[in-house]
This record gives sequence, C-alpha cells and structure tokens, in this order.
Amino acid sequence: MRFDDTSVDWLAALLTEAAKAEIMPRWRRLGADDIRRKSSAIDLVTEADEQAERFITARLKERFPGAVVVGEEAHAADPSILEGLADADLAFVIDPVDGTFNFAAGMPLFGVMLSVVAKGETVAGIIHDPVGNDFLLASRGSGAFVKDARGDLEPCRVAAAAPIAEMSGIVSWHYASEPTRSMLARNHTKFRAPFNFRCAAHEYRLLATGNAHFIVYLKLMPWDHLAGVLIHAEAGGYTARLDGSPYLPSTLEGGLLAAPDQESWHEIKRALWSE
Repeated sequence: MRFDDTSVDWLAALLTEAAKAEIMPRWRRLGADDIRRKSSAIDLVTEADEQAERFITARLKERFPGAVVVGEEAHAADPSILEGLADADLAFVIDPVDGTFNFAAGMPLFGVMLSVVAKGETVAGIIHDPVGNDFLLASRGSGAFVKDARGDLEPCRVAAAAPIAEMSGIVSWHYASEPTRSMLARNHTKFRAPFNFRCAAHEYRLLATGNAHFIVYLKLMPWDHLAGVLIHAEAGGYTARLDGSPYLPSTLEGGLLAAPDQESWHEIKRALWSE
C-alpha cells in the first residue's frame, strides 16, 4: 500500500493504540527489572519502549510491505538499520517513548514520535502525547496542527521573532565537550528563559505552538528530530544545521538550531557561540 495524506490519520490511530496497549499501562508501574541503562545513567530503556516499538513496527510492516522501519530500540540492537533510511522509497522512523528518563521517573513529560521519509525527504511527522491524548501533526506543504482529544484541529504557528533578551529556548549543551560546553551554558543565560524538558517531543511542541523561540540540539538521531523539524517548518519556523546546511534524514552529526526565522537563526547562533 502506498503512503498518502490519509495515512497520517491511520498512523495517529496506531500511535494511540500502541500507547494504550503498551505504554500507559506501564507508566508509574515499572518494576526494577523493567528499566535498564543504555549508554549512561540518564540514557534508559524500559519495557514500554521495547514493547511499543515492536507493536508499531509489526503494524507498519503489515500495512506497508517493503517499507523500511527504523526504531530507536532496533537501532540499539543493530546500528546498521540506519543504512537504508536515506535511499528508501518509503521509511518510517519511530521513537516509541521519547523522554524515557521522565517516563521511568513517573513524570508526564514523554511522547511517541513517528516520521515518514520518502526518497530522503521527511514528508510527514507525528508527535503523540499519551497523557493528554493529543497530537502534533504535519505533512509536507500542508501545515502543522494540534489535534486534540476530541479530534479538533488547531493550526500551529511559531513565535514571532524577538530580541535575544526576550527569547526563551533550549540548548543541549550537556552533549558538548569543553570548552564549548561551558561557553554554551554561560551564553544560554543571555536569553529570557532557558529550559530543558529532557523530552524532544514536548520541546518541539513548545516551539511549534509559539510557546518557545528556539532549540539547539547537539545529538542528532533521526527518531528524535525528523518529526519535530518538519512540524516546526510547517508551523513557519526555520531550522538548519549549525554550519547552515539543511537538516536531512541522513544527518547524524553537526547539531541543529531551530528558530522563528532565518534572521533570528543567525542572531541566536552569534549570541550562543560568542566567546
């Protein structure tokens, strides 16, 4: 079956089903054996991550035979799974529980993220909030929307550009090495409200709905960013890698900065990378 705009509704329903079956029954009910450490004490995986990804992957392969499916947890087991993403006619990228650290701690800041990639271009993105039972949705060229629990759609629009001292935003400086780490942490205080939710799903939501101005991410795994970058762009925002080049599904390095517009992008970068 081919992918088209009607498939976005099917995908949203799939994420809802996965969250109800595999994620929410485990929230605040995880046992010690249900949480495991990956690369560090703050990089975790839970039974909810693994079971939700299996659920979503199986359904995608049933509906879209031949499509490439890239899940965060499948990649942890086999990093070569990323090799087919850039060239696939159709691919799906899944973050089954974004914000796993929050989820494991019983905090309500987590989400399910899915993006659709066709011939190296992100063509659709979905971010589902299982707690609020709503979505951010975007298809390329069709705008971005919040779909609430009743099914009503509200268009998304990024915040208007503002002076540096009036902007709020996120900088993932903790992924930088010194001396860049200290420089970014220091310069982040030039802005009105630095924050970090440890959850890209909710951070991109703030950005796309105009409740924050910018995001700087230094770790670029596709399941964390493809959906959010497309939603942000369809809401009117501007995103590029830190060297000014486009962010693509094949991008794994270089960091990215999302801002209200291109002029703000340059102003924010100058402020953050000022010695």
